[in-house]
Amino acid sequence: MVAFALAGRVDIDLTQEAVGMDPNGEPVYLKDLWPSDQEIDALVAAHVKKEFFEAAYGRIFEGDHFWKSLNVVASTTFPWDKASTYIKNPPYFDDFSLTPKAPGDIHNARAFLLLGDSVTTDHISPAGAIAEAYPAGQYLTEHGVSKADFNSYGSRRGNHEVMMRGTFGNIRIKNKLVDPKQGSFTLKFPEKKEMYNFDAAMAYKAEKTPLIVLAGKEYGTGSSRDWAAKGTFLLGIKAVIAESYERIHRNNLVGMGVLPLVFSPGENAETLGLDGSETFTLSGIENMTPRKLLSVTATRTDGTTLQFTVISRLDTDVDVTYFEHGGILPCVMRGMMTDQEK
Repeated sequence: MVAFALAGRVDIDLTQEAVGMDPNGEPVYLKDLWPSDQEIDALVAAHVKKEFFEAAYGRIFEGDHFWKSLNVVASTTFPWDKASTYIKNPPYFDDFSLTPKAPGDIHNARAFLLLGDSVTTDHISPAGAIAEAYPAGQYLTEHGVSKADFNSYGSRRGNHEVMMRGTFGNIRIKNKLVDPKQGSFTLKFPEKKEMYNFDAAMAYKAEKTPLIVLAGKEYGTGSSRDWAAKGTFLLGIKAVIAESYERIHRNNLVGMGVLPLVFSPGENAETLGLDGSETFTLSGIENMTPRKLLSVTATRTDGTTLQFTVISRLDTDVDVTYFEHGGILPCVMRGMMTDQEK
């Protein structure tokens, strides 16, 4: 980094080109600047001493006056503060039982979003500033947080209520159901009412309507963001049907118990004539195996139906196990509890 800074550019081969010139106009190379092993050893011997580490780490558990002034209550488990807008008890183990409920077919699901190609985890995962008018901002306002103290989604990632309200909330996300409008909006069916994504998801949840997402190629590209999968799960999305996936996001969906599916080769929502207004029934989920072929029946608003085949992207037996447990968290928890009973 220092050498690149001295050179003033990054398109330089530091093994061959000069970093710069000395006062006499002679080239100076990286090898001329690089310290010898003897110089490094001498500096370490002079400045890296055992007593420095002993002094620093010897009082590590004492804490400063801020740490000592914290008001804490002794307990065997974390005492969740219900009034906190930063950290809340997540619902991942709600309705948990030692015996997993076998996943079954998905009936009469609605398309929550109809997306195109290269939808990234930055489009899906909440990030950046929290807008006052959006659901997350409304939630914070209702809980007495002033706009100046909203902070960012990243700072409030321990509060699922904030994060799920920001999922699929990027201002540049393009949901074809509300095209050409961009941002955190979708159509709630059958009313065709435009709503914020979170509000529509909660309305579907109240009706006990499962949700799916329809997408194109390279779904979930970009950085690995755990909230892209967590938020998807919390919004009630049971499956994603895309043309292809980014590897890590596909894996994260499986880890949250969301079923990743791909269209058959040469097919996608457009070639099949899907506009997102249909209801979808996904059959063959019982007795799942890796890469199993599933049948999807899409029922249009006029009552006609279209049947097509999708491929499960549960690629391994481990993927299948996680999915059958409803995700990696309940799978691990059941394994721990079973081991304790033994």
